[in-house]
Amino acid sequence: MYLKVHHTPMGDIVAVCDAELLGRVLANKKYRIDLKSHSSFYQGKLVGKAEAVAALSGAENVNIVGKKALSAAASAGLAVSHAVTIEGIPHLQAYRIV
Repeated sequence: MYLKVHHTPMGDIVAVCDAELLGRVLANKKYRIDLKSHSSFYQGKLVGKAEAVAALSGAENVNIVGKKALSAAASAGLAVSHAVTIEGIPHLQAYRIV
């Protein structure tokens, strides 16, 4: 998985994406996620599940794409039931509003 942390004035965003998904464009009638044009948002450090879980634990803002990434999010205690599925691939965004 790729892990990248974006530091913003509104808090950090932890992005995790299954490595094999980068370069793809996923779409259905309702959603579209372009992992080709926006690969730099996700393509940080290649990590295993344990490191992804550690980064996601306590994260206030997350952007997660892929089955492995979603599994890491669930292991980190995030509520993943609201993930949407695009071409069979789960995608979850969660943001803490302050």
